[in-house]
Amino acid sequence: MNKTELVNAIAAKSGLSKKNSEAALNALVASVEDALVAGEKVVLVGFGTFEVKQRAERKGRNPQTKAEITIPASKAPVFKAGKGLKDKING
Repeated sequence: MNKTELVNAIAAKSGLSKKNSEAALNALVASVEDALVAGEKVVLVGFGTFEVKQRAERKGRNPQTKAEITIPASKAPVFKAGKGLKDKING
């Protein structure tokens, strides 16, 4: 499902116009992004949790030259599905 299809589904389920549904979706995405950038965790009970995980610096290899390289530490956004979502999928 792409963004347009998601907007259409939100409009159908909520009774909002497509324009308002897209605005609501954009606001949700922006709010989640802002919280993650601020180092906060976003918990949607029954759906899941968005958070930022710290990746440590590690050694790797350049596949072309086989030379060992250092991969710098970084932050990565992660999503962990909640029990309600898992139950629906497996239900």
